[in-house]
Amino acid sequence: MIQTDKYLVVIPARGGSKGIQRKNIKLLNGKPLIYYTIEAAQQIFENQRICVSSEDSEINTIAKQKGLNYTYVRPEELATDLTSSHEVILDVIEYYNKQGLAFETVVLLQPTSPFRTAKHIIEAINLYESSDFEMVVSVKETKCNPYFNLFEENELGNLELSKKGNFTSRQNAPKTYEYNGAIYIFSKEVIKLKQFSQFEKIKKYEMSAIESVDLDEPLDWDFCEFILKNKNGTFS
Repeated sequence: MIQTDKYLVVIPARGGSKGIQRKNIKLLNGKPLIYYTIEAAQQIFENQRICVSSEDSEINTIAKQKGLNYTYVRPEELATDLTSSHEVILDVIEYYNKQGLAFETVVLLQPTSPFRTAKHIIEAINLYESSDFEMVVSVKETKCNPYFNLFEENELGNLELSKKGNFTSRQNAPKTYEYNGAIYIFSKEVIKLKQFSQFEKIKKYEMSAIESVDLDEPLDWDFCEFILKNKNGTFS
């Protein structure tokens, strides 16, 4: 059983979006995209422990319609293309500390992962609680492998494999992973001291390619619509 009062869930959702306009509240199979993430979080946590971090009044209104009774609004200066997740997280932590909400751990859920479910979040939290890692992060196995089919240009302009190896197929090369953007779990105290790129003790929580779909371009959106309209009960 997860001790939910140790956690604060942060769902970052600024109003600006280049690839898909207003994607966080764009209707995906009939409901705003952000609802998929809010609903997954609500299956585990009380509403007071779920924060949608947005400067956008429409996004905040839609989030409140799902029962999130918070008053936090992200400052405009933290809603630019250059704003880091680290800055956003620190601002949310400071706000909730001032509100007197006690928590030890942050669960960061990006709203662009509609196939990430409560089951995934619980499994990732259990992994985090059973270890002494600085962060548990969701990943998928990448198709592009630096030992086999990823190349860099050398000083002579020639392509060379990113990592040296003598593998005749990707299946024979060491597995490599990429963050899928769905789940990040880390302590409040560690994120105050380190940027994400400075974390050293990181544990992967692996998800399938379908579960890892991240909405970034219109083609991603069309694919999600197709899956949701033809699903067989795999996703909640």
